[in-house]
Amino acid sequence: MRTLISSAFVSLDGVVEAPGGEPGYRNSGWTFKNIDFVPDAFEIKGREQKESTAILLGRVSYEAFSPVWPDMADFADYKEMPKYVVSTTLTEDDLVTNWGETSILRSVDEVAALKQTEGGPIIVHGSAALNQALSDAGLIDRYHLLVFPLLLGAGKRLFSATDKDTQKLQLVESQAYANGLQLNVFDVIH
Repeated sequence: MRTLISSAFVSLDGVVEAPGGEPGYRNSGWTFKNIDFVPDAFEIKGREQKESTAILLGRVSYEAFSPVWPDMADFADYKEMPKYVVSTTLTEDDLVTNWGETSILRSVDEVAALKQTEGGPIIVHGSAALNQALSDAGLIDRYHLLVFPLLLGAGKRLFSATDKDTQKLQLVESQAYANGLQLNVFDVIH
């Protein structure tokens, strides 16, 4: 079974919306406004590219990343990696042609089936609604959380408000940085 890893920039109060400056959110771009850049804090992003064998995205994140990431040197390792987009509305004609193999999955059940295939870890970037659905379905195996020392209030959250049984996590890596960011890597105890 493949490992499904959720990677997120998250505020201390759980917001994941528009960290890179996506339009339509009051605090858009919160990951780089008034926060000193400490390169070591982002080392996990390079590691994720080297260790992952596929990318899983929700439609909104795909539409935000696909026009930009294919030509960015910082994300070069992702270009040839298979990509999966979970969407009930996208069609093959909506996919970009310069970002390698991309498949559309129509449901969380199809993600569960993908996890059963041969291959290495699958990384989920962004994708707030997808992360919530995957977490609620018990499909996420690991969280890579880069926690920013901010309280953003309103905004899309990493975790849903669904009333469910307790899910235990095991902290397997943590690091605090001079700019207040914290890296927390958790394995999900299944």
